[in-house]
Amino acid sequence: MDDLQITLSALWVSLMLCYLLGDVLRIYAGEFTPGVIFGKHMSQTMLMGMAILMVIPIVMVFLSLTLSYPVNRWVNIIVAIFFLGFNLIGLPSYPSAYDKFLIIVGLGFNVLTVWYAWQWV
Repeated sequence: MDDLQITLSALWVSLMLCYLLGDVLRIYAGEFTPGVIFGKHMSQTMLMGMAILMVIPIVMVFLSLTLSYPVNRWVNIIVAIFFLGFNLIGLPSYPSAYDKFLIIVGLGFNVLTVWYAWQWV
């Protein structure tokens, strides 16, 4: 196993921990209503979409360790760019400074993922 595969896997773990920390802090800050997100009641379809979206970094941990080059390289680049764009679009919707901070840190992990994968030769 290549050291770069471990680095990419660690970056996905770090990104997921940022997302989880934001959720935990939001709960402790009292900035949530159970069953409601951005003022809308969550349907099973919304919850399934959120579950699929949030399992992607978890799957990327495994794929980063098991896929071979060059597939591994391109999957990491494409998925990291997807999350970079997704979070940039969503950044203004978070009112709290800690949320914005964690999203920006997550964007940094996305940029590092793209950079490391791009440098892989």
